[in-house]
Parts: sequence; structure tokens; C-alpha cells
Amino acid sequence: MQESRTDQRTKSQRAIALEDKFGAHNYHPLPVVLDSGKGVFVWDVEGKRYYDFLSAYSAINQGHCHPRLVKVMQDQAARMTLTSRAFYNSVLGEYAQVLCETFGYEKMLPMNTGAEAVETALKMARKWGYEKKGIPKDRAKILVCEGNFHGRTISIVSMSTDPDSQGGFGPFTPGFEVIPYDDIPALEKALADPNVCAFLVEPIQGERGVFTPADDYFPKAIALCKSRNVLFISDEIQTGIARTGRLLCGVADEESDPMRRPDVVILAKALSGGMYPVSAVLADHDVMDVFTPGTHGSTYGGNPMGAKLAIEALAIVKDEQLINNSERLGRLFRAEMQKLVDAYDFVKLVRGKGLLNALIIEPRTASVASPKSAWELCLLLRDNGLLAKPTHGDIIRFAPPLIITEEQLMECVNIIALSVKQFA
Repeated sequence: MQESRTDQRTKSQRAIALEDKFGAHNYHPLPVVLDSGKGVFVWDVEGKRYYDFLSAYSAINQGHCHPRLVKVMQDQAARMTLTSRAFYNSVLGEYAQVLCETFGYEKMLPMNTGAEAVETALKMARKWGYEKKGIPKDRAKILVCEGNFHGRTISIVSMSTDPDSQGGFGPFTPGFEVIPYDDIPALEKALADPNVCAFLVEPIQGERGVFTPADDYFPKAIALCKSRNVLFISDEIQTGIARTGRLLCGVADEESDPMRRPDVVILAKALSGGMYPVSAVLADHDVMDVFTPGTHGSTYGGNPMGAKLAIEALAIVKDEQLINNSERLGRLFRAEMQKLVDAYDFVKLVRGKGLLNALIIEPRTASVASPKSAWELCLLLRDNGLLAKPTHGDIIRFAPPLIITEEQLMECVNIIALSVKQFA
């Protein structure tokens, strides 16, 4: 007998109640319980279909359950999943070659999560500072930016300016200096300290609300760091792998001059197409070779399953021309969102690059029954068939899978426009 609508609703209520009861309350999810996904779509436990406009924070660039990735995972799962780094495995070398040749670096170090990759880069930068730059023991300093988000470990939150990230977690790791984002004079001043070994920065500050710097910020910052013998570390965890209409957001695709590109690049998320935790740090020999046996490692880092998935995930980006699709549809999306900015006083701004964009919503002060903030607008979007999530209260981040078509994008534009109209 077919379930009643009341019974179906109970599926979501039961799932949410179980998670609330037995799970740690370290997230505030939108109240929708997802059960399956395919391409740009996800379905909840009641069978309702939605456009996914978050893509697991840009991890699902290739779309949900891409058939090529599913096949690779199935085949490799039946063959071998893990060896640890106590032995060589038959896939890691090929993966390393593909990654280095794709992004133009001489070496890679495989890890699993984005936070692990950031920690790897921090350790590498400090060791390089002592061994190659001659910084006195325990005096190395790493510059970071206000509004940054690089993960949740103790060392990473030690450099955060987000009160929620730091509250109750001290004492914090020393050795970080916070400077303003998109501020070349501030960077130049901080680089005067000879103990600075690295500058860690995001090409776009995603968690801050897709905060996008001036076009010349990265080139100028790289040049400054090179002139002071300081490593420039680009955190491309959320912005990399075609998300912003380039393979890497922080450097032009055609750029091959080592003096004009970051010394270190951090990758994760879409590196596996959302199938499995895979991350990596890229650098040239003179930086990466500070690591020797025993100085860093990970049991799962470079495992055959992750390596195979990453190889295929990068091939999909190339084969399906996702860089071009992201750049072209991103321009179209921002143009359509600008129409909403022009039409509604409370829609303040649209910004972004490629298919990483944000809409800034001024909180409403209408009648008691009316929606009040970006959270309520996201609930309307959900009701109308599109999933997105607010950040920093008044900002909605829009980041669909890069395989989205123009027709699908325009359908989503109509959903957003309808929701904004209802919100008004």
C-alpha cells in the first residue's frame, strides 16, 4: 500500500530528529533531507527534486554521481582501496604525474581533506623558511588575510578572524600575522619582516561570501612575495578546478612562468568530483624537497581509490570543457542577477567569477509574517526547487555543478527571480 503524505513527511522529520539527537550540533543545515543525486539534481527522502546550487561547497564540479567516476570507484573498489605509504602502489605515480603536468608544478604531496592539505602547506612553509631562507629557529611567520577560511584545525583557526571559529578553542598556535585582504600596501609592509616565510591566501574568499579582490591583486602580491623571498601559497580548495572559469582561479591558464605563479597550490574538494576525500599540495623541487621520510605523512594520502578518482575527475573537466562552461554561464548568471539588483532595493549586489557567485540580501523589515533574512529567502528557494545556503547572514552563495546547461541555468534564474519576488 502506498505511504500517505503524512508518513512521507515523517521520513524527513525522523531523519532530522535522529541527527539532532545523536549528532554533534556543529552545523545548522537547511531543513531538507537529501537521499540521492544525479548531475545537477538532488532528491530528498520524499522524492522531491531540487537544483543543487551549492555543490557541496564546490566539491561536485563534475556533477553528482558522474557515471565515469562511479565506474572508476566500482572498479577500483573491487581491485584495491588502500595500501598505506609503507609500500608503493600502482596508481600513485600516474596520479602524481597527471597532477603535476596539469597544473605545471614539479612535485605533489597527496593528502585527503582540505584542512590536511593546508596543514601540509603550513609545515612545508615553515621548514622551508628555516632550511632555505635561514629564519632563526621557531621564529617563522606566515601572513594570512582578514576574513580567511582555510579549515577548522587548531592551527588553522588560530589565524581566523571569525569569532565562531575561535571561541573557546585557545590557546592558539603562534606564528601567524593577519593583514587586510586585497590590500597591497598592507602586504608590502608586513613583508618587511625578514622572518616571514609565506603568505597564505585565497583567490576568492568563499566563506566570507565570495569576496572577490581586484583583478591585479594576485599578480602584484605574487611579485611582492618573490621579491622578498617569501613563499606565495594559494588556497584553491574551493576556487580551483574550473570553478571560476579557469583551471586555477589565482593564475591565468596560459601562465607558465614560475616567477608569475604561486610557489604552492592547495587543492581538494572537486579533485575527486565529490566521490571521496582527496587533496594535494603542489610545489617545485626546491620547496617540496624539505620533506624527507618521517617528516610528514598520511595513511590514506595517495591511496589507489583516491588517486584513480582524481585522475578521472580531472579528465572529465577537460573532456567536457567545464572551464569554458563555467566562464560563459557565470557571465550569463551575473547578468541575470544584476536585473534583480536593479529591480529590488533589498538585493544589494551580485559578485563572483565563473560559477562561484553571491547575492547580497539586505534583511527585510516587513510585516511579522514576511521573510526577514537570507535564510528565509533560501527556504523559499528550497520550496521552489533550488538549494542554496546563506553565509554571514546576508549573503547567498550560488555554486551549481559546472556541467549545468544554459537551459537549466535559465530555469534556475527563473526560480531565483520568483523566490525574490515572493520574498519582497
